Amino acid sequence: MLLLNLSVLYTISDLCDKIVESLCSKRKEQLLLRSIAGGECSVLENDNINDELDLRIASVLQSTGHHYEGGFWTDFGKDDLSDKKRNVAIVTTASLPWMTGTAVNPLFRAAYLAKTEQQNVTLLVPWLCKSDQELVYPNVTFCSPEEQENYMRNWLEERVGFKADFKISFYPGKFSKERRSIIPAGDTSQFIPSKDADIAILEEPEHLNWYHHGKRWTDKFNHVVGVVHTNYLEYIKREKNGALQAFFVKHINNWVTRAYCDKVLRLSAATQDLPKSVICNVHGVNPKFLQIGEKVATDREQGQQAFSKGAYFLGKMVWAKGYRELIDLLAKHKNDLDGFKLDVFGNGEDAYEVQSAAKRLDLNLNFQKGRDHADDSLHGYKVFINPSISDVLCTATAEALAMGKFVICADHPSNEFFRSFPNCLTYKTSEDFVARVKEALANDPQPLTPEQRYNLSWEAATQRFIEYSELNRILNNNKDDAKSSRNDGKIIRKSFSVPNLSEVVDGGLAFAHYCFTGNEFLRLCTGAIPGTRDYDKQHCRDLHLLPPQVENPIYGW
Repeated sequence: MLLLNLSVLYTISDLCDKIVESLCSKRKEQLLLRSIAGGECSVLENDNINDELDLRIASVLQSTGHHYEGGFWTDFGKDDLSDKKRNVAIVTTASLPWMTGTAVNPLFRAAYLAKTEQQNVTLLVPWLCKSDQELVYPNVTFCSPEEQENYMRNWLEERVGFKADFKISFYPGKFSKERRSIIPAGDTSQFIPSKDADIAILEEPEHLNWYHHGKRWTDKFNHVVGVVHTNYLEYIKREKNGALQAFFVKHINNWVTRAYCDKVLRLSAATQDLPKSVICNVHGVNPKFLQIGEKVATDREQGQQAFSKGAYFLGKMVWAKGYRELIDLLAKHKNDLDGFKLDVFGNGEDAYEVQSAAKRLDLNLNFQKGRDHADDSLHGYKVFINPSISDVLCTATAEALAMGKFVICADHPSNEFFRSFPNCLTYKTSEDFVARVKEALANDPQPLTPEQRYNLSWEAATQRFIEYSELNRILNNNKDDAKSSRNDGKIIRKSFSVPNLSEVVDGGLAFAHYCFTGNEFLRLCTGAIPGTRDYDKQHCRDLHLLPPQVENPIYGW
């Protein structure tokens, strides 16, 4: 009887879904045609809309429980079609051409997960309006999401050497100058259709959910994995009143990751300990760097000189990226490292201060503009020095090792993964640093073994991700799953058991967070960008979205 009732509910739900899709797609087609014709989004600027009634009907159907998707503990509406390919949505906080880890690594992850052909993959990235693009993207802006998607795909294909079969979608975002971060605007989860909501990978789950005011991720998706990229506490501690700010951020991070994730992966122990978390490096290096390393090994086998230059450092020129530690080390041991010259490549907000400090201390540093780590001009360097202790897992360190160079870095949790490589020379004290520099300059690095090259690759990183995120268990969770039963080709979860105490607490935390982020005053008090509870008119124009008041109506009319 229960299954019969659920079958009737699904039939009604499917019918309503078709009505909603028909009404909304009709309106979006009209918006698209007007946009092509050079007009603006008339939903926003024209009060005389002939199809306003259609939109209201659609919004009522969407908002009155016609497809019940569960509460804070159960979700009857999740599709779990084990006889079909599963759907994986990767949601991140940045996108190219911003060359930051949360833009680059999720793009590679999407490509290599799609390459396994075991699941359909969607990469969801933020869309910035033109004014924000000019602040974030270097020397390039985009008029449409399609333009940016083409840019991302071309960049990726040049580096991986194959055509990656995955979808790229966009959600509205706004750039915060104070935090130098992109903050989601509106409910990010709504940009993954319910029919595709199966497995979610949240790149920087704490960042994505600080101000998230929408559906709980674990209600909409069958399995939610968070990947922690950034050591926010380390950065915050360097600011004014940093200790107090770090205290609050630490507990907020615990709150949102527990409420919205089933599993959390920390790239290293340099991050704060989070609920439901394990430590595993699930990042690889751009295949280009491994190819450079192979060429270096071949040249050395043939008796050619692979390295003609000494030491260098490469990184965004901000104090927190290791420049403070670098200058302190070189200033303290200027006499011990007499004659040692270091080339420094980087751009950033603190460039003037860093260069002024080096000049004042009369350090032998040669500052040059930032460039791609794979640039031909960097191939000849033998030693990469990276004293940063603010990173979670430094991509540049992995890239240098892949190119067959020595790496000198601090004995720090962020470098734990690299210690197994013989060319990684770590130091605990400033005296150790001097010894490591002299050792590296006096010797040649060892060629990487095939196993070491594989461990640095994205193929290996993808396998580690599938294992530690428990994706292998989820992807293989088919007909034998005791928690599911089949009905007319659909898998309906048997989520009728009483939730345990932990699930009750998680649901309560999610509800409290939803209430908290719904209050604009509280949002502003905690540093949110004004007006980011919903996306704005410009986002509607750029992404051809219905206005928030139509998507999420308030019944006052």
